[in-house]
Amino acid sequence: MSNSAPNRKTSSIEGAIFDCDGTLVDSMPMWNALVEEMFDTHGIPKTPELLATAEAYNFDDMCFWFHDQFGIGESGESLLEETRQGVRKHYVNDIPMFEGCKRFLDELRDHGVRMLILSATTEPEVRVALAAHGLEDYFERVIQTSETGSDKEHPEAYQYALDALGTSKEGTWVFEDAPFAVRTAHDFGLKTVCLYNDHDGRDYDFCAANCDILAHGYGELSLALLEDYARGTALTSGVLHALVVDGSPEPSSTELVAKLAQASDYLIAADRGARRCLEAGVAPHMFCGDADSLDPEALAWAQEASSAQVRYPSEKYATDLALAIDCARHEANRRGMALALTITCASGGRPDHALAVLGCAYNNRDAMPRVVEDSYELRVLSPEGCARWDWGAGALGCTASVIPLAQEANVSEGGMHWNLSHRHLDALVDEGVSNVIEAADAFVECHEGAVAAYLMR
Repeated sequence: MSNSAPNRKTSSIEGAIFDCDGTLVDSMPMWNALVEEMFDTHGIPKTPELLATAEAYNFDDMCFWFHDQFGIGESGESLLEETRQGVRKHYVNDIPMFEGCKRFLDELRDHGVRMLILSATTEPEVRVALAAHGLEDYFERVIQTSETGSDKEHPEAYQYALDALGTSKEGTWVFEDAPFAVRTAHDFGLKTVCLYNDHDGRDYDFCAANCDILAHGYGELSLALLEDYARGTALTSGVLHALVVDGSPEPSSTELVAKLAQASDYLIAADRGARRCLEAGVAPHMFCGDADSLDPEALAWAQEASSAQVRYPSEKYATDLALAIDCARHEANRRGMALALTITCASGGRPDHALAVLGCAYNNRDAMPRVVEDSYELRVLSPEGCARWDWGAGALGCTASVIPLAQEANVSEGGMHWNLSHRHLDALVDEGVSNVIEAADAFVECHEGAVAAYLMR
């Protein structure tokens, strides 16, 4: 189906290449059971190597491989036809589409994004799966990998699909679930989304390391997210000071928000953080979140005041803060700048949220993160980002705490009531709690690992 219908909104995303099984429809349990049944029925050991080999084959070649390698079926052709009939019945009767998939496809189609399917499954069976869920008209073509002369372990399959779609490499996204396919598409230079779920036995760390966006479902995806995404580039110059105003139930004062906004280059309002921005009289460059905790007045204002928006359904895996930090990274990448991250209105009112905010800061320690609230400032120090904090003359007499966040953190403190010199500390020990700053040149430095340094106001 052509996506050239009139009056459609345009997008910087030109094309999308989708896998089918495990990406559009939740069929991998069926395929895994089918493959394991073949192994079990014929007494073939299910080694990880053989299972991986079977998954990498296209549908036709897998059936012929089972026949040629293990003598299953009267012939490769008969085994293929028998398997096809069973697969079709499953597609029609008991294979669900992933929740939110159709909404996302609608959004892509409404913005003129051209789409096709590249699958190891034979085209007639894929079309049965699509018809079972009313998805036939979203895709211009269904390409089986055997048509490309390659499989998804090799980039030729994606080049073939890209040529068939007729979109640019830079403007085309790939949507996959299989780790080997995710890696191939990503290494080939196509922006890649890994659709990850908790029941297909995928290696989470491998998938996360070999894609541009890892999503736990379509609830985390939107066209705006894809358009906002920017891969890291070589740093050209400067530092982007980004401020994220979060939506904690006990936010910081409007005076603090306004002060932090004035010192930042890029302001992101994360969901209910838009209400605090409105009250502080500062307009965000970007609004992101699901708007589930934001009142209608502030939502309308944020949509009008911000120049960019990334919206999400409320049912999603990631927090609004984590998504906002991703947006800050994308903006820094677009500008070729290092990221310096400040977070406010994030930790008040919920101790579990405060701990999660610390986790977000730790996981983004290369971005020199700090959390600034009215009563304290927190900085995560590490050699990967900012390793040292000179407290400054204005902190004289203040209480400061240093808490190791990693095993064997190596810490020095000077100008304090109790000083340390290259002390190795285990994670979360309390040795550095409630120190006092006694000199104008007082400092804390993390030589190895990472620490949370708190300055109480």
